[in-house]
Amino acid sequence: MLFGNFTNPNRPLLKTKKTVLRRVSRGIILPSFMKHLLNSLLALAVLVGFSACETTKTGTQAARLAMVEAIKTEPQGDYFIGRRYYKVDYKFWGYIRKPGQPWTTAKLVMMNEQTKLIPDREAGKMGSDHGSEYKLLGRFSGDTVYEPASNGFYPEFVLTGYELRSATPAPIFKTPASNNPQRRIIAPPY
Repeated sequence: MLFGNFTNPNRPLLKTKKTVLRRVSRGIILPSFMKHLLNSLLALAVLVGFSACETTKTGTQAARLAMVEAIKTEPQGDYFIGRRYYKVDYKFWGYIRKPGQPWTTAKLVMMNEQTKLIPDREAGKMGSDHGSEYKLLGRFSGDTVYEPASNGFYPEFVLTGYELRSATPAPIFKTPASNNPQRRIIAPPY
């Protein structure tokens, strides 16, 4: 029954090449139970995919909530919290905020290293500490520094010391792509 009609056995066999091509181009004819089976499998795959996304999102949300609560309990003092935000094409250091303040108040800064080198430069591996969080000692100089690649002016921070708080802290950006060192996006924290 080659090239025959699978849905109506009384229909004659297809004889012309044009008719055969037209029937083949319509796709494979499947019995109805196979269509239902394939639709059910597709629906199951979609549900599993969505549930996996929800689990990841919930894990990220839980980490962010824990971070927000931890920020509220940070002791006040003469120090800052910094998050390294390395971008291949830009020369700024990252975001700095005061203890107890949310990341939305952080400033993207240029680092003055005349007193102390930044951690990745000290290690001889630029960008190796991307995404790390530090307790920073130092002060804002009151000057702004021009960064030509981003065509932006950023406050200058004079670094005098640092202490690594976490190499893998909770995310501070809405999209993970913002954290990619190769992308020329300067994202504000949220």
